[in-house]
Amino acid sequence: MAYCGQKPAPWIGRTLLLAGICNMSAAALAGFFSRPLYPLVVLYAVLGLGFLIAAIDAFRHWPVVFLGLIGKLATFTWIGWDVYKGVFSTVSWRLLGFNDGIWLVPLAAILHTAHASDIDRRRFLSPDVVRIALRKKTQLGISLDEISRVSPALVVLLRHSGCLFCREALADLQVRRRQIEGEQAQLVLVHMGTEAEDARLFARYGLADIPRISDPERSLYRAFGLGRAAVFDLFGPHMWWRAFHALLAGGHRVGKLSGDVLQLPGAFLVFHGEIVRGFRHQYVADRPDYLSLVTGRDYAAPELRES
Repeated sequence: MAYCGQKPAPWIGRTLLLAGICNMSAAALAGFFSRPLYPLVVLYAVLGLGFLIAAIDAFRHWPVVFLGLIGKLATFTWIGWDVYKGVFSTVSWRLLGFNDGIWLVPLAAILHTAHASDIDRRRFLSPDVVRIALRKKTQLGISLDEISRVSPALVVLLRHSGCLFCREALADLQVRRRQIEGEQAQLVLVHMGTEAEDARLFARYGLADIPRISDPERSLYRAFGLGRAAVFDLFGPHMWWRAFHALLAGGHRVGKLSGDVLQLPGAFLVFHGEIVRGFRHQYVADRPDYLSLVTGRDYAAPELRES
C-alpha cells in the first residue's frame, strides 16, 4: 500500500530561505563593522547556509533546523544578557541579537510541523481496516470497493459542509470534474452531514449526480488515517489569509455547521481496493490539486489552476 505523504507547505521553504539570507547578511554586516565578532560571523554564515539547504526540504533536513534553533536560542540568551549588562553594546552585537530573536518562533513552528508530519508518516493504514471501510455504500447503493474495481476512484473526504474551505473544494472539483473523468477516474464524495442536508449543497456546485457517502460517525475518515486539527490551527495566520482569499477571490461563504469542525479532510485515489495515492491535509486550509492526484504528477500544488 502506497504511503500518502505530504510535502512541506510553501511557507516553510520561503521562511527558511529568508532565514538563510538574513543570517548570511547579518554575518556580513557584523564582520564588516566589528572584528572581535569574527567567530560569531562564521557561525552565522554556517547557520545561514544550513537554512538555505533546509529550505529545499525542511522535513528531510529537520535536524539542521533543530540545530539552528538551539544555536539561536543560546546566542540570543548570551547576547541579550550581555546587552542587558552593558558588556557588549555595539551595533553589531545588537544586530545579531535581534536577528536571533526574530527567528525563534518561526523555527519552532517549522519543527512542530515537521514533527506532526512525521507522526502522519508513521501512521499505518491496516489493509483490513481499509477493506472494511470500502464496503460503505454510496447513495446509489454501490460500495466504494465496487466502484474501484471498475475504474480508479478519487475519494474526496470533505470538511463540514458549513466550512468555506469545503465549498472551495467543491468548486475546485466542479472545475476539474470533466478532466478527472477524462482520465477514466470516478469521483466519490464523503461528507459528515446527512444525505438530505448536503444534497442541496452538492447540487449547487453541479455535483448532485456524483456518488457520495454520508459518514457522520467519521469512520471513513479514521479508516483513511485522517486526524483532527488542533484548535490553535484554526487561528493561525496562514488559515486566516486563505480564508480571506476564499471569501473574496472565490466568493465562498460560511454556512450552517454540519459535522466535526476539527476534522481534517483528505483525498485518495483507490483502485481495485488499494490506495494508490493520497493527500492528507495538515491544515484545514490546504488546497490539493485533485487532477494531479489522478494523473500521478506533483499533487502538492498550493493553488488550483484551471487549464
